[in-house]
Amino acid sequence: MALFQKDVNPIPTKPTKPATGNGYGSSMQSPKSGQTSGSSDASDDNTTKSESRLTVGPNIKLRGVEIEDCDTLVVEGYVEASMDSRVIEIAESGVYKGTVEIDVAIVRGRFEGELIARERLVVDASGDVSGKIRYGRLAIEEGGRVHGDLDEINPKKTAPESPLTKPKDDAASKDKTPEKSPDLVA
Repeated sequence: MALFQKDVNPIPTKPTKPATGNGYGSSMQSPKSGQTSGSSDASDDNTTKSESRLTVGPNIKLRGVEIEDCDTLVVEGYVEASMDSRVIEIAESGVYKGTVEIDVAIVRGRFEGELIARERLVVDASGDVSGKIRYGRLAIEEGGRVHGDLDEINPKKTAPESPLTKPKDDAASKDKTPEKSPDLVA
């Protein structure tokens, strides 16, 4: 018998749905497919087969780490880390403290730190986001809280200047000196 043999039972690339409702599957919605995780359906063909997903369950504390190569992080417990990935989902019971650069962030729990949501930041009614926040698009459900240094990543161009704010370019305005109001005292 050889010590190193080729594994004839490889690890499945996609988790399967638990046979019983024992709480191991997550009921959170996937932002890409709109289906609950753990469900297997033909419409899931648009997701990559090697998608990596990390779930930090309730009562679990993960501190002082850098999370890499994780497509989706689901936080149901407590995480203190830095991360650059695709999707983060923070459940109502979840807390994330640290630095995140992400495509899509869905916050139902609490986030504290620096958050860059390149595409979209969604804050549900139970969500609380604080710190330095940058986002592509922002959706806040009534009751959700966002506070701190908040700014859009790629601000859209502002509306065309109105006649009230547009500087005058005509020659008549250049020749005239500004009139002083009689109410102003120098």
